[in-house]
Amino acid sequence: MMAGGTLDLVAQLSRAERRRKTRAFALTLPLLAFLLVFFLVPLASLLVRAVENPEVADALPRTGQALGDWDRNSPPPTAAYAALLADLSAIQETAQAGVLARRLNSEVAGGRSLVMGTYRALPLGENLGPDEARARLIEFDARWEELPYWQAIAKNSSRWTLDYLLTAVDLKRTPQGDIVKVGEGEAAFSDILGRTFQMSAVVTFFCLLLAYPLAYWLSTLPERKANVMLILVLLPFWTSVLVRIAAWIVLLQNNGLVNRFFMWLGVTDTPIPLLFNRVGVIIAMVHILLPFAILPLYSVMKSVPQNYLRAAISLGSTPFSGFVRVYLPQTYPGVAAGGLLVFITSIGYYVTPALLGGPSDQMLSYYVAQYTNVEVNWGMACALGGVLLTTTLILYAIYRKVSKAELSLG
Repeated sequence: MMAGGTLDLVAQLSRAERRRKTRAFALTLPLLAFLLVFFLVPLASLLVRAVENPEVADALPRTGQALGDWDRNSPPPTAAYAALLADLSAIQETAQAGVLARRLNSEVAGGRSLVMGTYRALPLGENLGPDEARARLIEFDARWEELPYWQAIAKNSSRWTLDYLLTAVDLKRTPQGDIVKVGEGEAAFSDILGRTFQMSAVVTFFCLLLAYPLAYWLSTLPERKANVMLILVLLPFWTSVLVRIAAWIVLLQNNGLVNRFFMWLGVTDTPIPLLFNRVGVIIAMVHILLPFAILPLYSVMKSVPQNYLRAAISLGSTPFSGFVRVYLPQTYPGVAAGGLLVFITSIGYYVTPALLGGPSDQMLSYYVAQYTNVEVNWGMACALGGVLLTTTLILYAIYRKVSKAELSLG
């Protein structure tokens, strides 16, 4: 009887546990659906678009097939000329021809005018054979005899490509398919990525430098006063970023309050250039991102007992030595969390450098917007976004590894 009762009790507990888990999962379903629809699906779409290359494959399928066995060094096969005429004739909308022309123009200069000029001149003849099609195309525009245009078509005839991702890290694929570094005059994104990391690191350093003493002071205040001060720390979140940037433009301009104050103090006789350069960008970004460093530090410092430091001093340590050897190590998690949060937010910043910085102060996100809104090159924009995403994931992985190592040592 006891054994049967025990089994019934175990079964009831098991059913109750399953019901509890089911209810908990049901409560998380709306959040999971939200993340799937508004985060994971757009993220997957971005990564797919970074390697998708449909323009030439959709517009010139016969030409791509005719160039499939071409060695890309000798003249293209004559069948490719007839296939090209057939593909261009099959394009129904001028917009589709424009997309094709823009894609080829990004590979070789003059591709846009060549494709659009040929498309508008169609038909160049009826029922032309390969040799006649070749002669008619070259007669219309001699550039159809040049290899770079055919190499660009052959290179992009596949629907999937690594070209965008390679360009984002200053690599390229030769017409023969080899991956090489771009020339010194062409390399740009490695410098931009380095500049993005450098500016983000500087912003993170100054945010931690200002946030640490402020968070320490807040952690020593009585609860009521600390809550009031935290409201003041969070107050900038209630103001638009654009409004704060506009305020910094007023403050930092040559005739602004900051320069007037410096000149009144006698620090300088002429206005200091603080606007449309890196100094202004750093100042504004530190101001905007400072709360992201204060809050994690304050959360960690509030959990550190104040009597630890007093005990160290009572045992003969100097206040500075006790702070460095006893208190500071216990706040490392807050330093790491605040620094990581500020750094990751900084590398994706766009508005502040665009409004307060000069041409040499723009970060990688500026070029993502440039390719999206101006160049209308979604593949390149998504590739640069993928670089930022990969960087963020690597930094987070390093943070997790360091955090686990500290916990194991502790």
